[in-house]
Amino acid sequence: MYVLDTNVLIHDPNALLNFDEHQVIIPMTVLEELDSLKSGKQTVAADCRQAIRTIDRLLGDASPKQIESGVPIARGEKAEPMGTLSILMSSESVSGHALPEHLNDNKIINSLAALQKHHTDHDIILVSNDINMRLKARGFGVEAQAYHNDQLVDDIGLLPRGYTEFPGSFWDTISKVETKQRDGVTEHRFKREGELARLNINEFVLDQQGFVGKVCELGDDYLVIRDLHQHDLMNEEVWGLLPRDIYQAIALNLLLDPDIHLVNLTGAAGSGKTILALAACIELTVASKLYKRIIATRSTQGLDEDIGFLPGTEAEKMEPWLGAIVDNLEALHEDDENMTASVDYILSKVPLHFKSLNYIRGRSFQHSLIIIDESQNLTPHQIKTIITRAGNGSKVICLGNLAQIDTPYLSALSSGLTYMTERFKTFRHGGHIHLQGVPRSALAEFAEANL
Repeated sequence: MYVLDTNVLIHDPNALLNFDEHQVIIPMTVLEELDSLKSGKQTVAADCRQAIRTIDRLLGDASPKQIESGVPIARGEKAEPMGTLSILMSSESVSGHALPEHLNDNKIINSLAALQKHHTDHDIILVSNDINMRLKARGFGVEAQAYHNDQLVDDIGLLPRGYTEFPGSFWDTISKVETKQRDGVTEHRFKREGELARLNINEFVLDQQGFVGKVCELGDDYLVIRDLHQHDLMNEEVWGLLPRDIYQAIALNLLLDPDIHLVNLTGAAGSGKTILALAACIELTVASKLYKRIIATRSTQGLDEDIGFLPGTEAEKMEPWLGAIVDNLEALHEDDENMTASVDYILSKVPLHFKSLNYIRGRSFQHSLIIIDESQNLTPHQIKTIITRAGNGSKVICLGNLAQIDTPYLSALSSGLTYMTERFKTFRHGGHIHLQGVPRSALAEFAEANL
């Protein structure tokens, strides 16, 4: 018997469909919490409403007795119902030994302990993304675990970085290659074996001799790597910005490629994620005019509540949280004679819009560049909600640092950024780069490494 906590249903409103043949139980306290959170335009409220609708659809016209004993969970028209869903009413204490019921978490744990007493032949497992809730449950004798259904990796180190680095020369590892040149482009065809078998589409190959290649085609038993010249990559100026290392250079290569519709940049604070994305976006809208507008958004703790109380328009309300965008705009023009005038001019000429995540649902953005800052704070469900807003000719750029998650119920393994990085690694029109180093300053680099 799996008992779901409120934060699991907010994290994934369809979570109760993912327990196969097992019994899924929703405590009455969880329904009350969903009810109290369902109002408003916040992303959390929308997730609560979706979870409530899913529960209602599954229970259908079942009688109270059927709900108490368990309603078969139907997952589709053709699929046979598997597992059951029931609502847990009881909150009785166990032999007078119970947690104080002034907290909803305690009410749920007490209900589970009572359930455990009556069903000694079943394993009762609390599923919660709240670490403290799990600790309290275990301390009270109730088994507890996190929700792992959308956790695709067991270790962040297993995530693709977007490139493979070879010590010495890359060519020393190659026994056979077929090279072709056309239209000034050199491409190498290799047999897909050894280290090359682990490469994904749009990943890069780097070595210490200066070779840079990009996987442009993948077959069952072969791959094609396009030869990129390191000198050209390092000297490609984008809106006055030059890459400071090869990792920034290959990130800009993906950002400027019109065939890449999703770019995912991760890295430590100060590694250049935002300034690279902003420079590329301005270049693509103002100079080459491939896109019509730039939409900047981010997820921030407290944003859902606080945005309503700040004065001004949506853009003005979003400004305190999107200050990083303006800061990087100033950095791009710090050498100008009048930086403030330059930034004001750019803001007046560049179609840059600040949008709240609360108002993105239901929108469709055509021919737009969508920058999602601090995307490590999004759940997989929220990431999907935003990316599916991208219409024809649009490009999504996700920026994040998995070491700086501010959402209490998310970890680096359950973050939407991790989920998306793993899911999109084989996407023909997607690319991911993990930036290294902290070019922001010597102070920032030392602080990142030593504090």
